Amino acid sequence: MGVNKKTQGLVKFLIYLIVVVLINMAGNTMFLRMDLTENGVYSISKASKEVVSTLSEPLTINVFFTKNLPAPYNSTEKYLHDLLKEYAISSNKYFNYKFFDVDPDEGNITQEATENRKLAKNYGIFPVQVQNIEKDQVKLQKAYMGLVIIHGDIIEKIPTITSTDKLEYKLTTTIRKLNNKISALLSLSEKIKVKLFFSTTLNDVAPAMRLEDLPKMAMEIEKIVGEVNAKVYDKLKFELYDPSKDSSLVSELNKYNIMKLKWPELSKGKIKAGEGYIGLVMEYEEKSITIPLMNIVDMPYFGPQYTTIEMAMMSEILNNNLEALIDINEDIGYLSDLGTPNISRPTPLPHERKPQDMEAVSSFKTAVSKNYTIKEFKFTDGDKIPDSFNCLIIAGPKDKFFDHELYQLDQFLMKGKNLALFIDSFDEIQRPREETMGMGPAVSYKKIDSGLEKLLSHYGVSVNKNYIMDKACFMQKTIDQNTGQRTGERPIYFAPVIKNKLINKDHLVLKNIKELITLKVSSIELDEKRIKENQLDAYKLFSSSDDSWEMSKYINLSPMAVQPPVDKDFFKSRPLAYLIEGEFPSYFAGKPVPIKKAKKDEKDGDKDNIKEDENNNDKKSEADKELTKIKGVGETIIKGKPGKIFLIGSSQLLKDNMFDAEGEGPNATFIMNVMDHLNNRDEVAVMRSKLQTVNPLEESTGRMKSFVKTFNIGGLPIIVVIFGLFVLLRRISKKKRIQEMFSK
Repeated sequence: MGVNKKTQGLVKFLIYLIVVVLINMAGNTMFLRMDLTENGVYSISKASKEVVSTLSEPLTINVFFTKNLPAPYNSTEKYLHDLLKEYAISSNKYFNYKFFDVDPDEGNITQEATENRKLAKNYGIFPVQVQNIEKDQVKLQKAYMGLVIIHGDIIEKIPTITSTDKLEYKLTTTIRKLNNKISALLSLSEKIKVKLFFSTTLNDVAPAMRLEDLPKMAMEIEKIVGEVNAKVYDKLKFELYDPSKDSSLVSELNKYNIMKLKWPELSKGKIKAGEGYIGLVMEYEEKSITIPLMNIVDMPYFGPQYTTIEMAMMSEILNNNLEALIDINEDIGYLSDLGTPNISRPTPLPHERKPQDMEAVSSFKTAVSKNYTIKEFKFTDGDKIPDSFNCLIIAGPKDKFFDHELYQLDQFLMKGKNLALFIDSFDEIQRPREETMGMGPAVSYKKIDSGLEKLLSHYGVSVNKNYIMDKACFMQKTIDQNTGQRTGERPIYFAPVIKNKLINKDHLVLKNIKELITLKVSSIELDEKRIKENQLDAYKLFSSSDDSWEMSKYINLSPMAVQPPVDKDFFKSRPLAYLIEGEFPSYFAGKPVPIKKAKKDEKDGDKDNIKEDENNNDKKSEADKELTKIKGVGETIIKGKPGKIFLIGSSQLLKDNMFDAEGEGPNATFIMNVMDHLNNRDEVAVMRSKLQTVNPLEESTGRMKSFVKTFNIGGLPIIVVIFGLFVLLRRISKKKRIQEMFSK
């Protein structure tokens, strides 16, 4: 009987073992998993499924990854395997991927790995160094961790993948860009001209500049252009110009701002005095981009040093500028006049920065340009906002919008388009040093009356003329100037930090974003009655904390001068950003169409102009006076199609000091999500917000902190003592029971 039971147990064990093995084998051959993460981090989004299911040409992803890497890089490879497998499941027949085992050039490697390494090098994928901890020792190891995406004849690469952060977003946006790029290239009406301006006189002076390879530059560039041309469907046309032999090129040289070099007689007469031009231009239709080919750096003690562009980077430079020329993405408008920051100005180097450089918005432009084509618009250049814009960005205007400009904005909105408004309430004016004489603030603040106020008020929302101060704010580190030691922190009250509980998670533009930081922001006031009358939907996106107050009358943002008010009645939470959606009613309904004024007439308070106009009116004929009575009517759209307005009382969020260059921080993610929502790309916003690097702990009250502290100091020891007493009493009780049993 015992033997039978033992046999039965062994048989059951073997059956269970076989079942487990079969389940694991099935799991290895069948792709099935359940993503239990809150935001679906390990599942591809709707946008990714759509982009791979609509491919019209073969797309291949070649992954070059070294095997058996230490943590956490091995998990990155596993994640990439699973991610591409999900892409394949959702794709059509044109999607393919392959992993290549690429061992670094260390130790014994197989023939296959050697070939894979050569292939990776051809694609521009090179090894990087990673840390490997073995037996309590830190070692550096070379590893390949990159991929290339091949679509038709076009290649894009992600050279280094060290983490899973936003990897799906990078892949999907790159695939979408390749799709758009092929469509844009095939639809070009003419070839893109690649013009090389190279004076042969530069060959004579090249040795003096220590540029022995300069004479070969023209031939090398022509070769690289030919290689790129073969991959872009023969859409490039190379042209070589020698300004030293053709004097008629002067106008083009000035037009494209080509670098000019001029030198006296050198090397005791061996090099004759002369001049020469060098530069590369890519041109399509009316658009052109100038690519500098030479850099001059004035080095202390050594004098000017001349360097030329690296030929290894030329293919990538040509491709990037080609994309900028042919507009492979949807258009997004940026108002670049009426006092808004210059979006075209490049970011200066740290030693070149000046106070006004804090106005630069180049990081924002770089991030947006990955998914959209930013096109500048000026009211001074044209009367009508282009219909190709789904969205127009207006950031920090300081000059006045007159009725003609307001009419264009109003009608743009009536067409179902969208506005992103970053409105400043004050213009900061730097006071001359002689005025301050070391006393009083160095900056004065003037209220901005942009004219947008009446338009927004008509829709049911307005920006208050104040700055919001908040105890929940950015803490600036203080440094002792003598010792360089950190001495503590001081609050920057005009930089409110928006905590998780004050962020509206119900709206997708803020989904998964748990903290934001603002700067010099004004509160937003909603006219709920007007919103209801206009049948609009208003979404409050985030607010200041309950410990915030406003500064409105006397503005002084010196950290030493700002102190919280004593009266608690000044403290309350204030809304800082709104999204208004719906069919907006026109502000100009029933009004004549505004006529654009001459530039000199738009200046308020110009008495000479007023006097001149009065004199001219006296000289007008009766017929001219009759003409002024004719008003433009019947052109205004009275009720609009569904549109959106994003409104925040600060343009600082777009500046380089608030918007990180990689576009991955919470502020950048929020702004990019807003851009996607205003351009009807909600699925991209959801994908971008899947994973956030900033995950702050929930705020605890003072009482809770005191309780936890007291409990840890006194509560835990008391619990241990009570538990010990309980164990002791149980032992005593057990001992008594045993004694009683044996005493009987």
